Amino acid sequence: MSENKEPHVAKFVYDFTEGNKDLKDLLGGKGANLAEMTNLGLPVPPGFTITTEACKVYLDSGEEPAALRDEVSAHLDSLESRMGKKLGQADNPLLVSVRSGAKFSMPGMMDTVLNIGLSDKSVKGLADQAGDERFAWDSYRRLIQMFGKTVLGVDGELFEDALEAAKEAKKVTVDTELEAADLKKLVTKFKKIVKTEAGRDFPQDPREQMDLAIKAVFDSWNGDRAKLYRRQERIPHDLGTAVNVCSMVFGNLGPDSGTGVAFTRDPASGHQGVYGDYLQNAQGEDVVAGIRNTVPLAELEQIDKKSYDQLMQIMETLENHYKDLCDIEFTIERGQLWMLQTRVGKRTAGAAFRIATQLVDQGLIDETEALQRVTGAQLAQLMFPRFDEHAKAEQVGRGIAASPGAAVGKAVFDSYTAVKWSRSGEKVILVRRETNPDDLDGMIAAEGILTSRGGKTSHAAVVARGMGKTCVCGAEELEVDTKRRRMTVPGGHVVEEGDVISIDGSSGKVYLGEVPVVPSPVVEYFEGRMHAGANDADELVEAVHRIMAFADRKRRLRVRANADNAEDANRARRFGAQGIGLCRTEHMFLGDRRELVERLILADTDTEREEALKELLPLQKQDFVELFSAMDGLPVTVRLLDPPLHEFLPDITELSVRVALAESRKDPHENELRLLQAVHRLHEQNPMLGLRGVRLGLVIPGLFTMQVRAIAEAAAERKNAKGDPRAEIMIPLVGTVQELEIVREEADQVIAEVEAATGTELKLAIGTMIELPRAALTADQIAEAAEFFSFGTNDLTQTVWGFSRDDVEASFFTAYLEKGIFGVSPFETIDKDGVGSLVKAAAKAGRETRPDLKLGVCGEHGGDPESVHFFHEVGLDYVSCSPFRIPVARLEAGRAATQSTGSDHR
Repeated sequence: MSENKEPHVAKFVYDFTEGNKDLKDLLGGKGANLAEMTNLGLPVPPGFTITTEACKVYLDSGEEPAALRDEVSAHLDSLESRMGKKLGQADNPLLVSVRSGAKFSMPGMMDTVLNIGLSDKSVKGLADQAGDERFAWDSYRRLIQMFGKTVLGVDGELFEDALEAAKEAKKVTVDTELEAADLKKLVTKFKKIVKTEAGRDFPQDPREQMDLAIKAVFDSWNGDRAKLYRRQERIPHDLGTAVNVCSMVFGNLGPDSGTGVAFTRDPASGHQGVYGDYLQNAQGEDVVAGIRNTVPLAELEQIDKKSYDQLMQIMETLENHYKDLCDIEFTIERGQLWMLQTRVGKRTAGAAFRIATQLVDQGLIDETEALQRVTGAQLAQLMFPRFDEHAKAEQVGRGIAASPGAAVGKAVFDSYTAVKWSRSGEKVILVRRETNPDDLDGMIAAEGILTSRGGKTSHAAVVARGMGKTCVCGAEELEVDTKRRRMTVPGGHVVEEGDVISIDGSSGKVYLGEVPVVPSPVVEYFEGRMHAGANDADELVEAVHRIMAFADRKRRLRVRANADNAEDANRARRFGAQGIGLCRTEHMFLGDRRELVERLILADTDTEREEALKELLPLQKQDFVELFSAMDGLPVTVRLLDPPLHEFLPDITELSVRVALAESRKDPHENELRLLQAVHRLHEQNPMLGLRGVRLGLVIPGLFTMQVRAIAEAAAERKNAKGDPRAEIMIPLVGTVQELEIVREEADQVIAEVEAATGTELKLAIGTMIELPRAALTADQIAEAAEFFSFGTNDLTQTVWGFSRDDVEASFFTAYLEKGIFGVSPFETIDKDGVGSLVKAAAKAGRETRPDLKLGVCGEHGGDPESVHFFHEVGLDYVSCSPFRIPVARLEAGRAATQSTGSDHR
């Protein structure tokens, strides 16, 4: 254990009358809100809160703060004085609940114990006090059950089994039908379970019960389920939890008592109305545990109109006070309403957008605050089609949720078949072990992509997100056999080519057969095919439209698209792109141009090489003419050829087999022999760190100058046609300024030649990608030859961490996330401390050399909500992302610009 170092705080315990809703860091969400309701004069049972600081001391040292016991005693004395009864005394016992309450809501993740103070002696006093023996023994069995499970670690199933046995013996179906005598026997049974399983008697001292329960709540902060929830919700692990000690009020005192949960608006839709559940003759845990069937909250009006009317008034008061949807827990004790908790309620993505705009219309919040009430992640949920959650479906596997959406189609196992079947009107799912650039046509043709290997940043995932295609990667339990054109799923079932499957890119689940899909009206809105109207979907579209308008007015960051062709560019423009931040020219070299590239690689003489380049030039020029037309008036950053050369060559094994077979027939093909020699010559152990990017342009004379000429000629053609092309040329994988200077000198010469030949003045900016640590560290030098930097954070993350993104996610990222080494994958959200520090330093150094240096980012992080905030903070000019992530980036850029004035809304 580490040394017990207590912080310098005035105290560790606060009465409910002392706090307020702004003290969540200290009192946790539950304690702060109980204090706030107390301040508002609402009916809150008296109590006190032990702070998160006390929890932190305990978790750090293994011991409670030395001053804590005395402070708890003082507050307990005060509580007893106000209530006119003593904790657990025999004749008129005070009972309390001990409940967790962290800063951020973690429903059901940590521990609660009710009815503390009951014992063999005080249970009789409670029965006399309530005039109800059954109620007292029911409360006592609940305490032993909760205390045994939560505090002493007894298997909860043992208590449940004993309760079920008691009901069976009595021939009843619900616990409310057990009588006092039955419950007395159950208490005896429960105590025996505790003695056997915990090795000690159930404590009869009420103060011991309370102290042990407080310690158990502290311990539950580091329980497995709490840690998993925090990882999922990205809640920091060092916050600790507060503990709330509250005088008990009882909903299990008979039909005029009960407990319930209420929402000031529907958390599913955002609509106003009466939403919630109520359960007569029950304690709060019965509602959330689902042990008994509740009734709709609206029925409380017939059961207890006085309490119902009071609750409606309190709900209105709380919503107006918190200016948001509130989630409320309450108990009615013999006609008296008590408020046990309120918090800003969790909601669906659609409800979040509707509620934000409703509250603006009601004058409760302004547009700036409305932006903080929604997130890019919620917008992404709304944009992708989804499977009908009520449909019956047979799940056969699960992989990594790489690109959201719901896709249904016939399984096909190669790109050729995908294209062929798609052209004949079939919907297909392309199933591969992993994809590569050769699969691009098939990926475009398919409804979705399923791979048994790879992670969120594998080729399949990155390209799928760029196209807005549903994708599930790394479904390792599926055995994909592309040669036999089949997939074997767990249990031995074989999916043959042509069998229908369904994949969910939001959950990673894979299903047999067709699962019905529900379309997204939000995408139809961004595509210009949906407008606001009267129905529910149109209300959602109107809310999204208004929030997006807020964001666009507020944001400083511009948002561009990663797009490689006119179709993607047009879609991106509809989605609000303000240019193209990354055009990957390597995608233009696949398909029909493959043979030309092979000729270029095989060229033995300058003449052969120049002939191949001459044939490629008009094809490249036409690519850029179409792209500049689609993005007329907006910047288009074209990255010169970047991927390793081996991606344009046949697989070495397949080619070797072909050559060997030809030789065995004594009919070798000279071109294939030369190609095999070239493949061997260019083979690299780690091609991602080999001959690619600027290195390729320097080694193959004329390659980059051909591309620059195509860009310049296309720009000149557009300009002479009264267009407004704004091309920018980006040199990839630069590690030293000398590389950039050589390429730039050649590029400037080519541009001058095109200007002279066309009589057109061209202003083509030349810059570079910062994707190597050395480039970031020497950014001041590189800026001397660059007019802009675009941070390629995919490769920068790989080279900073020493990770191969195609391998590590499937191999050990899960373990790293579970052990807390990562809060989130560094390929998903930028690593601010490592990769981010390089981005920040390079941006600063580059602008010190060239104050007008334009700065952007074009890695996958450009569309990640949390990363967008970081790029705003470090002063980048724009982010670039795949077309379908543009609205998310726009929204988050607006939120980033208003974050300092917005609330911390989780």
